[in-house]
Amino acid sequence: MTGRERARRAADAMWAGDAASQWMGLRLIEVGEGHAVMELEVAAHHCNGHGTCHGGVIFSLADSAFAFACNSRNQATVAQHANVSFVAPGQAGDILRAEAREVTLAGRSGIYDVAVIRADGAVVAQFRGMSRAIEGHLFEEGA
Repeated sequence: MTGRERARRAADAMWAGDAASQWMGLRLIEVGEGHAVMELEVAAHHCNGHGTCHGGVIFSLADSAFAFACNSRNQATVAQHANVSFVAPGQAGDILRAEAREVTLAGRSGIYDVAVIRADGAVVAQFRGMSRAIEGHLFEEGA
């Protein structure tokens, strides 16, 4: 099985149980070994009292992309720590794209950067997540 095939099978297994990402309206666009791309069309219910996309929604979009990237090798992996810097607002109707990429993977720990970008190319947020591999797999691989 190639790395891309393994990443796709792991993503399919995760997506099947990821009610939160589905409920928020996130879409998994692409997944590969150590990376993932997700999108969200910002709706009115994603916006805060300032009329911009709520920071928690942007964080959730980035966090989900991070999750698919760090689980792409079929090793159960969770977030250990994450932070986000908000750079520009998102508005209702915007398509936000979260592009997650692995920076480093050493033993059970990984570091991932996620850029959240509007369709016009403006960076909305930069997210960095630290992962920790735990016991288990997302699907059973044949011997």
